[in-house]
Amino acid sequence: MAESSFFGKHWEGWKEFWGERFSFLESYTRFTDRDAPLPSWSASDVDEFIASDPVHGPTLKTAREAATYAAVGSVLGAVTTAGFAWKYSRSLHGAGLSFAAGAVFGWTFGQEIASHSLQLYRLDTMAAQVKFLEWWENKTGGH
Repeated sequence: MAESSFFGKHWEGWKEFWGERFSFLESYTRFTDRDAPLPSWSASDVDEFIASDPVHGPTLKTAREAATYAAVGSVLGAVTTAGFAWKYSRSLHGAGLSFAAGAVFGWTFGQEIASHSLQLYRLDTMAAQVKFLEWWENKTGGH
C-alpha cells in the first residue's frame, strides 16, 4: 500500500512535469481526440486558406516553406552521412544507422536554417496551423 502511494505520487509528479512542457499540444487536442478524423486536405485546399486569410495565411505559407527547408536538409544529411559511413566502413548496418541519424540531424539543421532565414521566431506558426484546422473543419462540416 505504501509502495503504490509512493509510486502514485511520483507518477503524478512526472505527469505534471511533462504536461507543463508539452502544454502546447493542447491546441491540437480538439482535432486529434475526435470520434471521426478530419478528412484529408490537398495542397489546393491549403492554398485556398492562404488566399482567404490575410492574417494567418502568410504565416502558414512561410511555415510550409520552412518544412521544405527541413526536408531538403534531411535528404542531404541522410545521403552524405550514409555515403561517408559506406565509403569508410563498407558496413551496411553502419550506413543504415548513419542514414537515419543524418536524416534527423539534417532535418534539425534545415529547420534551424529556415527559422533564421525566414524569421519564423517572429511568427506564431502554431496559431496559423490551428486556424487552418478550424477553417478546414468548418469547410468540411466537421466530418
